[in-house]
Amino acid sequence: MITETIIAILIVCASLFMLLAAIGLITFPDLPTRMHATTKSGVLAVCLIMVAVGLYFSETEITARVLAIISFILITAPVAAHAIGRAAYFAGVPLWPGTTKDELAEYYSAKEDQENSR
Repeated sequence: MITETIIAILIVCASLFMLLAAIGLITFPDLPTRMHATTKSGVLAVCLIMVAVGLYFSETEITARVLAIISFILITAPVAAHAIGRAAYFAGVPLWPGTTKDELAEYYSAKEDQENSR
């Protein structure tokens, strides 16, 4: 009974984080902030769901798979988001006008990139 309650709480929390990710995707103004909201909330939601799965089945094989999935998600999601955000920046996707700091601007010049690609 207690385990089922914990599982239900984990799944409800995961659903709330997915809802937050969806709201962030709709409301945030530019690609980097949208990706931040969806990556952070999505990873946490998936991890909570996987913990719930591990508790529900409570078998060694399932728990090992759950840990492997959580590790894979924690490693790959931030790296993929970073790569997509960087590619979008270099492709010229505009930042929100309210952005106060652009740390890549001093290292990257679109004009030089166009000249080097010819």
